[in-house]
Order: sequence, then structure tokens, then C-alpha cells
Amino acid sequence: MTSHATTREIPCLLSEELELFRESVRSFASTKLADGYLERALSEEFPWDVYRLLAAQGLIGLEVGSEHGGQGADHLATGIACEEVARSDFNAAYMVFSSTMTASLVQRHSPLAADLLPALLRGELKLCLGLTEPGSGSDAAAMTTVAEHVAGGWRLRGEKTSVTGLPFAHKAIVFARTDVGPSAFLVDLDDPSVSRQRFRDPGLRPVGRGSVAFDSTFVAQERLLGVEGRGFTMVMHEFDYSRSLLGLMAIAVAEAAIEMTVAYACERETFGRPIARYQGVTFPIAEHLTRLEAARWLCYRALSLRLAGRPHTREAAMVKWWAPHVALQAIEECVVLHGHVGWSDEMPLQSMRRDVSSLLIGDGTPQIQKLIIARETFGRIASDDPVRQNGREVAE
Repeated sequence: MTSHATTREIPCLLSEELELFRESVRSFASTKLADGYLERALSEEFPWDVYRLLAAQGLIGLEVGSEHGGQGADHLATGIACEEVARSDFNAAYMVFSSTMTASLVQRHSPLAADLLPALLRGELKLCLGLTEPGSGSDAAAMTTVAEHVAGGWRLRGEKTSVTGLPFAHKAIVFARTDVGPSAFLVDLDDPSVSRQRFRDPGLRPVGRGSVAFDSTFVAQERLLGVEGRGFTMVMHEFDYSRSLLGLMAIAVAEAAIEMTVAYACERETFGRPIARYQGVTFPIAEHLTRLEAARWLCYRALSLRLAGRPHTREAAMVKWWAPHVALQAIEECVVLHGHVGWSDEMPLQSMRRDVSSLLIGDGTPQIQKLIIARETFGRIASDDPVRQNGREVAE
């Protein structure tokens, strides 16, 4: 075995091109987004200026192909973008994340892609994903929203809940059951037959979340995404990807909290010395950094497997339950190490904790992720758990 391999050939290292991209996104986010994070995090107004700023930077719809004016970024580049934007502003990172997922569905499955994607890339169009229902969370196959065939298209009846980004979205990708199975439709949210309700959430406030109801909403034939009856397969394929991106976002927020805490510990003095001199302060930070670094590379592992076209369901599920867990532990440690000043909205730590806590539920709870891991590990012997009943899978 030779020892003259380049960085691109060494396993477990990102390419120089990706690291340069990381530096570029981190520099942009730290100079343009970081200072306004706390004010925006406490607001319930969608920051359209930030959305358009991200679009101008090429960070909205990152994976849209050049034929539609996009960059055609790969999964690792998208993961790095979500990670580095989240380091400065979690809510802005969620815009990067959600635009990537929805634009990908439109690009690959909608005949209207050429009309819709340029507007999304300019930061003029905002999409959201409607899958979860009041009576079915992770059991997405139990949906009761129906789409009935009529002349020229379908009529939608039903309700979706826990739709992140709903309050300010223009259109939603809605999953409903037709005669041949779950299908996906692109629905205008300003239609008079559509009604929305916003939730009062502790975190992710500027992005927003809510429920939407459809009262015989007409959806034209060309608004069907992909093949009728294949919507379930379409969305489940995306969850293995989205979970890795969300994991990287949680990790980056925790590391930003640790950076703040390290700086504070070097300045704050007790008994005549900086608290950074005490192992009770430094050792917990060392432990959290170790866990966060391990979680990051599990995310990269899942993304790399996806790029290679290899199975990665188990790795994505591991990321989804573990990364938010270790991130929240680290952030709470940072709150404690700041003392009483950490328990205040005058500092961003509380907003960071609330924002990351949203990831404990969206895209599947920790319990669901562990069921997936068990199924992937034990095979058919675990097939009688709730995740597999009646041939159903899991989602959000």
C-alpha cells in the first residue's frame, strides 16, 4: 500500500472543495446572519429579507439543477450548508433545509418544475410539506385526507397538521389518498377552500408551524407529483436524507453554544481565577465536543452512503434520535455554565435550546427511530412491531 494518496482519496476526509465551500458559507452566515439571530428567533414574523439573502447566496434550493438556474449541489455540500448556516441562525438553516427538500420533490416529480423552481431560487416562492395528520403522526400510511377524481383533476378533503413553514408558504406539497393509494399534490394555499391555523410554538418561531384544512379543494391534473398511488414511496425515500441534514443542524447549534461558553469561561472569574481553570467546567465541554464530533461523522456517513446509492436507513435513524439528544445535552450544559445569565432571553442560549428541541419530534420521534434501527438490525423477527403493522412505514 502506498502512502502518497491525496486528500480526495483518503477515506473519512471531506474534499478540499467541500472544505472551501464550508469556509465560504460559514463566513457568509457569521457576518450576515449571526448578529440578528436572537431578535429573529423571538419574533413570529417570517424574515423575507433573510430568505432572499440566502437565495442570492445560492443557498435556497441548493440541489436544483443548472437547467433551472440552480447549482446542482450534492448531498454532502447541502449538509455542510445546513450545518454552517445553523451555526449562526437555526431558523435560516431551516429555510435552506426545507427549500432543498421541497425543491427536490418538485424538480424530480412535477411537470411544473420549469415554472416554479426559478421563483423559488430567487426567494420569491416558499413551499411546505403536508404529511402529518391529527390522528396519525409517524403512521403516515394511516392518512385520512382523500383526493377524489373529478373532471380535470381532483378534489381534496381533509386536514394536515404540524406543517412546518405553513404560515408563510405559498404552496404545499400535500399527501392524500386516492383510489390507487397515497399520492402527492401541489396545492395553492391561498385557495378560498383552504384554511390555515398557526400554532404557538416555543421555538422555530419565525418559520412557523400549523394545520391546514381542505374543503373540496380543486387540484388540477398537472399538480400531481410523480405517479398516482406512489406518493408514499416518494416521501419515505426523502426521510432518510432529511434526517441527516437535521442532525447536522442540531450539532452546529450546540457547537456554537459551546464556543460562546468557552469564551465566557475564560473571562468569568470566581475565587480570583477564570472558571476555565476548573475541570468541572472544562471536562464536560470536552465530553460534549467528543459526542458532537462523533454524531457529525455519523451524519456524513449517512450522506455518503446515499451519494453512493447504498442503503442508509439505519444510519439516518441513528442520526435522527441521537444528534438532537447530544446537542440538547450540550446546550443545557452551556446554560448551566453561564449561571443565571444563561437563563435569560437576553442571551441566545434559550432560543438555541428551544429551536433544537423541535427536532425531537419532526421527521420522527426518538422512539420511532429506534424501532427503525431494530427492524433494520433484527430483520423479520421484529416485523410485528407497530412500525410494520399492515405493511406501514414511518414518517413524521
